[in-house]
Amino acid sequence: MPTQNKYTAVITQEDGWYLGWVEEVPGANAQEKSRHELMISLREAVQDILEIHRQKARQQAKSDYEEVALFV
Repeated sequence: MPTQNKYTAVITQEDGWYLGWVEEVPGANAQEKSRHELMISLREAVQDILEIHRQKARQQAKSDYEEVALFV
């Protein structure tokens, strides 16, 4: 399981909806009726986007590659 990372969610409210996006992950955004549901959706969006990026990186590397943990 990957190490848990910290991201920044920007949250606002508009017309009864909670809107949010994650500063560090372009495309990770959501809209929900409650703040709790918004946070769940943002987490799922980040996980989905990061998994897509992982898959693309592995495909570009073809078959001979090494995966190394990088802590920032």
